[in-house]
Amino acid sequence: MARYTGPVCRLCRREGTKLYLKGDRCYTDKCALSRRNYAPGQHGQRRTKLTNHGVQLREKQKVRRYYGVLEGQFNKYYDMASKQQGVTGENFLKILERRFDNIVFRLGLATSRAEARQLVVHGHFKINGKKADIPSMLLNVGDVIEVVEKSRASAKFKALVENHKATAPQWLSVDAENLQGKVIAEPSREDIELPIEEHLIVEWYSK
Repeated sequence: MARYTGPVCRLCRREGTKLYLKGDRCYTDKCALSRRNYAPGQHGQRRTKLTNHGVQLREKQKVRRYYGVLEGQFNKYYDMASKQQGVTGENFLKILERRFDNIVFRLGLATSRAEARQLVVHGHFKINGKKADIPSMLLNVGDVIEVVEKSRASAKFKALVENHKATAPQWLSVDAENLQGKVIAEPSREDIELPIEEHLIVEWYSK
């Protein structure tokens, strides 16, 4: 499975905004963006004015990195969104929100999307009672996610039950004590906290 394996803090610095790729560290003074608020590399501190093309590209890359999706799959999601009824940009973000790894993270069952992806691949979750290990699966209303029985006794998930603080968005319900969550509605545009101008991504793909 192809994935980015480089230093993730560089990605936040390149996009100039927190993408919350390292979980709890992103909320502390150790955050690389807080300490070095400029792009990585020897020319990172130079001020450059982006063209319209550059602005659209940066927005696309920001969203792609936020959800941890590689270019090919990102393109497929956009094609799916463009064929659906409604506003293409919003449809696109809703598809990304419905990814299995994103939902695990949004339920508070992982500290970052990268950790959620790893937990999914290692087989720690079930969907509707059946083991599932594909992070890119798109979940639907009514789907139930739960930690498999043999994983519940692990230190990771025991600590999660004791210290669960995450608040799930309105389209998800979570039962932290039983390490379970459910998709109760379609995600809405208002549920996405990262400042995203999705119209720029639509303009990028419309060329």
